[in-house]
This record gives sequence, structure tokens and C-alpha cells, in this order.
Amino acid sequence: MAGAPALRAALRAFRTEPLSEEDELRWLWLACRIARALADDEAWDELTARHLELARRIGAFSALPVALTDRVLVELFSGRTGAAMSLAAESDAVVEATGSRVTLRTSIVLANWQGRDAEAVALIEARRQDVLSRGEGLWLAANDWGTAIRYNGLGRYQDALALAERGAGAARGLGPSILLLAELIEAAARSGQAGRATGPLAQLAEIAQAAGTDWALGTHARAAAMLAEGAAAERLYREAIERLSRVRTRATLARAHLLYGEWLRRQHRRVDAREQLRVAYTMLSDMGLEAFAERASRELLATGETVRKRTVATLDELTPQEVQVARLAVGGQTNPEIAAQLFLSPRTVEWHLRKVFGKLGVGSRKELRVALSDAGTAAGRP
Repeated sequence: MAGAPALRAALRAFRTEPLSEEDELRWLWLACRIARALADDEAWDELTARHLELARRIGAFSALPVALTDRVLVELFSGRTGAAMSLAAESDAVVEATGSRVTLRTSIVLANWQGRDAEAVALIEARRQDVLSRGEGLWLAANDWGTAIRYNGLGRYQDALALAERGAGAARGLGPSILLLAELIEAAARSGQAGRATGPLAQLAEIAQAAGTDWALGTHARAAAMLAEGAAAERLYREAIERLSRVRTRATLARAHLLYGEWLRRQHRRVDAREQLRVAYTMLSDMGLEAFAERASRELLATGETVRKRTVATLDELTPQEVQVARLAVGGQTNPEIAAQLFLSPRTVEWHLRKVFGKLGVGSRKELRVALSDAGTAAGRP
């Protein structure tokens, strides 16, 4: 990744030098992508929030769906699934209300991350023909990555490998990201085809060294550990957890605990495995990453430990739009203000709130704030 120093310098300048709103809006989407490619979690968080705030403030409806989609990914990687759900609902509302030609993606992203297979397949098939007719190659590549995540969560490693390889082969511009390569390597290692991970691991190592961030280096250590043995594997897993514990992308840390726990169990170190798998199960469950949490649960059961299922009721019971309305309500916005932001009528907002109150068994916005905070859906900024 020879261009990394120049990209870092450009990103630093973009974050610090004053720009007109017009220039910011024109280039923020690219700055966000560069931050992600460099695995700069701080810049990615800052720039996606900045892009979304600007698009909302000036009413840039053509840019808003892109800004919302980018921010959904940040929230998911940060473990704030409730915030991601509400932003996904806003994105869908904007696309439908404005008649945008942007193909809806956020609902598919959520289904992939949560491992909801039937829902994800139905959503993808409903949009595939429209995507193909428009030649939206980026949508297809992003969908291959998202589907690989879903398949890895579900333990369908051979399917995940096929999709990840196709996505890596189709990558253009900044090339395959460390995130896609990590899915590919996990799928290859878990499907017993480590040889197909050798090249991608070398590519991941090059990108990680060029990026030089804990997110990149920790992701590489996690991937390399799956192809290593004995003391070398353990050292790499521990390095991955140490590095990833220092970044904002908590989902990558949770999956490192899961992979380390799985490896320890296969080394017949059940006590050590339980420690890692308990952490993974708790984190993944709280994040709403259901398929990966179920993977951790199965591994814990295999160690002889009884697993008590963790649930976040609001995430299971509320629709994405209900979550969005509820979060805006507890944030102090009036029904007309919520209606304007979500392109709904005040009467529809009132109807959604009545449903939310009924599902959660609350009678006021004050009680609603407590209920959402307890469930974790109010975490994170929009």
C-alpha cells in the first residue's frame, strides 16, 4: 500500500484545514472511505459523524443516504446496534420520500450483521435486479462482504469464502479492505482450506503495516493466529486482543475473543476457553450480533458450561422505525420535529409512539428514556 503516507497526509489536512460547506460535502464521502481503508477508527468516527451532520443541516438529500449508510457501519463496528437500527430506518425513509435512485442498503447491512439469513436473502433478491440494471458494482461488492460476514456468523464457512474471494477479486480503487480480507481468511481457516488464505494474509500484512494503527495491526494478528499453531498462535491471539481493546471498533474485539476461545477449546484448555467465550458471548449478545453470539454459545456448551440466553427486548420487539422515533422522542424532539426529520406525518409519529409505549410497558417519555437506556438502544450518538 505505497500510497498510505500520502493518504494519511491528505486525511490529516482534510480534518484540520477549513473548507467551505460545498467542498466538504463534495469530498467527505471519499475521506470517510479513506479513513476506513487506513483503519483509522478515530478519523472514521469523526468524519462519518461530520458528513451526516452536514447533510442533515443543509438538507442535502442526495448525500444523506450515503452519509447514513456510512454511519450505520460505524455504529455496528462500535457495537451500538440500536443506534444503527434507527439510522437505517432514517435512511430508508429518506430514500423512499425523495424518490432517490440510491438502492436501499442499510436494512440489508443490519440483516447481514445480525445473521438473519432469510430476511437478508429476501432483501437482497428484491433489489438485485435493480442493482444489475444500473450497473452498481460497488453495491454488489459491498453486498459480497456483508454476506460473507453473515455466513461466517452462521458457520457457513465455505459459502463465506466464496463470497469474500469474489468481493476481493472485484475490488477497485483502494483495493480489498482489511475488513474483507479478514472475513476471507476466517472463512478459509474455518473451512479447512488454509492454503486459500496465504495470499490474502500477505496482502493484509502489507496493508496493516502501511496503516500502522491498532485496528489494522490487531486485525492482522487475529487473522494470522488462525493460520498459526501452538505458542505462535496464542501470542498472536493475545496481541490481537490487546491491540483491539484500544480501538473504538468493539465488534472486532468481540470476535477476537470468540476466535481465541474457539482455539483454546480445540487445544483442550476448557477453563481458559470459557473465560474468552464468556466475554465474547456477553459482548456479541449486547451488540445484537445474534449469529456470532450463537457461535459463542455453542462453543461454551461444548466446554460443558450452561449458557443463559441474553436478550435485549427492545431490539427484538421494536421495528427499526419505532427505535428511531423512540430515540428522537427521548432526545427531546417534539412529534412535529420528529415527523419532519423522518418524512412522516405527526399523526404517524404519534401512532408509532403509542406502539412503542405498549410494547415496552411505559406511559411517558421519561419512562421510555429509562427503558431504552436499560436495553442499550439509546447508546451512541446519531
